[in-house]
Amino acid sequence: MTSPTKIQPGHLARQAVVYIRQSTPGQVKEHLESQDLQYQLAQRAVSLGWPTEQVQIIDDDLGKSGISSAERTGFQTLVSAVGLAQVGIGLVTDVPRLARNCADWYRLLDLAPLCAT
Repeated sequence: MTSPTKIQPGHLARQAVVYIRQSTPGQVKEHLESQDLQYQLAQRAVSLGWPTEQVQIIDDDLGKSGISSAERTGFQTLVSAVGLAQVGIGLVTDVPRLARNCADWYRLLDLAPLCAT
C-alpha cells in the first residue's frame, strides 16, 4: 500500500469519491478510453489505502456539460458529501471534469480543506 504523508487515518475512515463526467452524449458513446481512464481512478484510491467498499463512483453527470452545476446532480452530490465531512479524498482526472465554471470548482476547493478532505 502506498501511503503519501498527506493521507491520514482520518481520511481513510471516510469515503474515496471518484467523480466522472463527459460533456456530451456523443463523447459518452465515442470516447470510451476517456471514460475508462476516469473509472480507473477507483483502483488508484484502493492503491492509496481505501478499501474497495469505501470507494464511491459518481458518474451521474455523464453526457452533461460542465458549464453550470445546476443540472449536474453528481457534482451536487460530491459537494454535499465533502461538506458533510464524508469524503477523505476526491479523485478526478482533471479540473474541467469537475466544472468549466471556475466559481463551481473554486467553491469545492475552498470547502475541501475546511472539511479535512
